[in-house]
Amino acid sequence: MDRRVELLRHTDNDGDRLTAAGVVAAVAIGAALGGGYTRVWSSGAQRATQTAACLLAGLGETVPGGVAVAPGIRSEREDEWRAAYARSGRGDLGSFIEVAPDLVAAESARLATGLLGLIESLGDGERGLAVGHSPTNEAAVYGLTGVVIPPLAKGSGVLVTAGADEFAVEPLLLPAG
Repeated sequence: MDRRVELLRHTDNDGDRLTAAGVVAAVAIGAALGGGYTRVWSSGAQRATQTAACLLAGLGETVPGGVAVAPGIRSEREDEWRAAYARSGRGDLGSFIEVAPDLVAAESARLATGLLGLIESLGDGERGLAVGHSPTNEAAVYGLTGVVIPPLAKGSGVLVTAGADEFAVEPLLLPAG
């Protein structure tokens, strides 16, 4: 059986808190989610944890254990990502690979390990929901699957499915965040 993690980017923020529009968007996105999550995680940043809570409020379901912090899906090198963005002028992972290949290689490996840990914590047939950031969500997917996904807009995400021998990645169809 498969294990699935829906990996989303937080909604609109001002610093480390969601804006009023970000709260409204997260609740609306939550109402569109399929539900049935066994686990929900946040990167630990307030904006990600707040998004996860609003998603669950919109969904109208409880999850045993609430929202847990998963520091393995959050970068410890955010300033270096910002500097790479300033050098590239673009937010896609391919551009980051061009201007900071060592950063992307190291972070993709570390973040993939964090994402894999979430997947492995699920039982067969279970689904989890994780809220993180861009471009680090994209880096985690790249490190785990070798697939470069487009930049995730605020409130958007991908479904990562772990089968017996492979991973699959597909976009989540959600209302705009």
